[in-house]
Amino acid sequence: MQVNLSGRTALVTGSTQGIGAAIAAGLAHAGARVGINGRDREKVAATVAQLFAEAPGSDFVAVPADLSTQEGADRAVAQLPQIDVLVNNLGIFGAKPALEITDADWRRSFEVNVLAGVRLTRALLPGMMERGWGRIQYIASDSAVVIPAEMIHYGMSKSALLAVSRGFAKEAAGSGVTVNSVIAGPTHTVGVEDFVYELVDRDLPWDVAQRVFMREHRPQSLLQRLIEPEEIANMVVYLSSDQASATTGGALRVDGGYVDSILP
Repeated sequence: MQVNLSGRTALVTGSTQGIGAAIAAGLAHAGARVGINGRDREKVAATVAQLFAEAPGSDFVAVPADLSTQEGADRAVAQLPQIDVLVNNLGIFGAKPALEITDADWRRSFEVNVLAGVRLTRALLPGMMERGWGRIQYIASDSAVVIPAEMIHYGMSKSALLAVSRGFAKEAAGSGVTVNSVIAGPTHTVGVEDFVYELVDRDLPWDVAQRVFMREHRPQSLLQRLIEPEEIANMVVYLSSDQASATTGGALRVDGGYVDSILP
C-alpha cells in the first residue's frame, strides 16, 4: 500500500523522542509536512535537525509549546494554522501507589494526557470539517483497558481518550473527517530499556533480555517482544491516509495481542 500525504500538514504532539518521533518520521516519509512539538525549544530544534539528517528533503517544522495549557495550544495552532492531520501523542506517566496519588497528580494526568488533545481538537476540527477532510488520532495505551495497579491515574487518562475520540468522531460524522484512537502496547523506548534491565540480567543481549522480560513480566503478550515505535507509526500513517476513509470512531490496537480481549 502506497500512502501519499503530499500537500498535507500534520502536527504530532510530544514528538521529540520515542513513539512521537517515529510517527513524525513516518508521516514525513509519506510526504506530509510535519510539526515537531515539545516544551523545550532547544530539544525541539535538535529533533528537527536529526529528522532532517535522517530524511533529507522532508519538511519538518519546529512547534515548541507547552500543550498542557491553553496558551500553549494557541501558540501551536498559530504556528501551523491549517493542520490536516493531528496526532495527539503527548503523555506523561509515573508509578505511584494508588492511595498516594494526590489530587494534583490526578489533575496533572488529566490536564496533559487528555485536555491537551481536547483543546487542539476543539481548535482544529471545525476547519477540517469545513474543508471536508481531516484526520485526528489519540495515542492511547493498553493501560486504557488493563488498568495498571501501580499507576491508575495514567490508566484513567488513557481510558478517557477512548471516550474522547469516539465522541469527537460523532461530532465529525458525515464531514469527511475521521477521529480514532490507537491502543499502543508495551513499546521499546530508551526508558523502557532501563526498566527492563532493572528486572532481568544486565549481561543479556538486548534481544534476549526483552524476550525474557516479556515472558516473565508481560506473559499475556502474543508478540512476545516489545513493539518498536515504528510499528505504532505504521498504524498512525495508515489512519492518516485516504485509504482509511471508512475507519472512524474506532480504538485500533497495536498491542501485540497484549489485551486479552476481542474488543478494546
